[in-house]
Amino acid sequence: MYVADSRAGAPGAPVSADGAVRPSAGRRRAAVAPTVLALGTVSLITDVSSEMVTAVLPLYLVAGLGLSPLGFGLLDGVYNGFSALVRLAGGHLADRGGGRHKWVAGIGYGLSALCKPLLLLAHTLTPIGLVLAADRTGKGLRTAPRDALISLSSTPENRGRAFGVHRAMDTAGALFGPLVAFLILRATVDGYDAVFTVSFCVAVLGVLVLVLFVPNGDPAPPTAPPAPRPAATAPTAPASRPSSAAPAERPTLRAALGLLRRRDLRRITLCALLLGLATVSDSFVYLLLQRRLGVPDRWFALLPLGTAAAFLLLAVPLGRLADRVGGRRVFLAGHGALLLAYAVLLSSWHGTALPYAVLLLHGAFYAATDGVLMAAASDSVPPALRSSGLALVQTGQALARFTCSLGFGAAWTLWGDRTALLASTVALAVCAGCCALALRPAREGVS
Repeated sequence: MYVADSRAGAPGAPVSADGAVRPSAGRRRAAVAPTVLALGTVSLITDVSSEMVTAVLPLYLVAGLGLSPLGFGLLDGVYNGFSALVRLAGGHLADRGGGRHKWVAGIGYGLSALCKPLLLLAHTLTPIGLVLAADRTGKGLRTAPRDALISLSSTPENRGRAFGVHRAMDTAGALFGPLVAFLILRATVDGYDAVFTVSFCVAVLGVLVLVLFVPNGDPAPPTAPPAPRPAATAPTAPASRPSSAAPAERPTLRAALGLLRRRDLRRITLCALLLGLATVSDSFVYLLLQRRLGVPDRWFALLPLGTAAAFLLLAVPLGRLADRVGGRRVFLAGHGALLLAYAVLLSSWHGTALPYAVLLLHGAFYAATDGVLMAAASDSVPPALRSSGLALVQTGQALARFTCSLGFGAAWTLWGDRTALLASTVALAVCAGCCALALRPAREGVS
């Protein structure tokens, strides 16, 4: 990870004949702004908290409370898709405020933190669903403003890397969260209550880091300093205003929805929605692995570690690859990795390497799609509507995954887990083929 080089333009830096500052030989260009690192730290801490809950929630609901796969699919759909209902609102509020990105994100982080202790009081389907809905409301409020801050503090040339670094730090929290939950479950009698309590304390720490260390206002991407103005012997006429300095589009809801008239953003949004309809949620993947391998309940919380480890290792390299070869190719390749993971789960393979292969492919899928999608969408959205534009893409994807969770839970209940996964695999293959055609533009796709 690299922080923006503050020495650029320092006295003594080499200059060209026209007075422009030239980069020193061997000096690495600015890559990741301090804002990205600060937000990465917030996400790391917050993900420790949220993944503690996520790691034990499937087992808590299915084994502890006895929910059917259909009931769990409903709650899992709420957990993964309810945020779609408020993402546009969060993006619009952040854009409309002109510098409110940090505070809208902070409200979202705070709301999610407050929901953690409420899980101690919820023991039936309805109250658990309400708590999870409130928690996901917080996530919906914070995601688009946070990603907008990352995008606005980066340049198009390093945007994939910036999102990769953020997602890597975020995933480090996802790596530690299940491990902490596992240790708490083994060390305490009322393990689930202890997990929810510790998760709340960690979430509060994440909110404090956001308030104290993420700068106010919208950051500017690192740019080279302007060339020194040559000494003038006579007054010069003022330069005319370039056409690119036209007034920015007002951040209204109508303008945000009007972004879908942009061909590139419309294609990205539709493809994210289409692929989301065939993306089985993480919780179902772990439940399928547990059934396939006979994993004891006490080890279940460790399964997300494999996905998180692969995501952590691959997020930055794949983000840099997207900057070089185009986000479209990396994004579609990520769904190819997910298809392979489903195929392995459906195969007759029973080797000891089975869980490692599935979790490695699952983590590679996220590393190649999560941040890459946001970096690609950023190129099609003006800065004044950056948060709203990213929220449009996220909303479509979240609604699709909500639908998929409901459908997969119902299919599992009616036909069994293997048939449900086979149907999802076929659907994903068809959707990926359609998106490969849709994202084959004249120039470079979504990059």
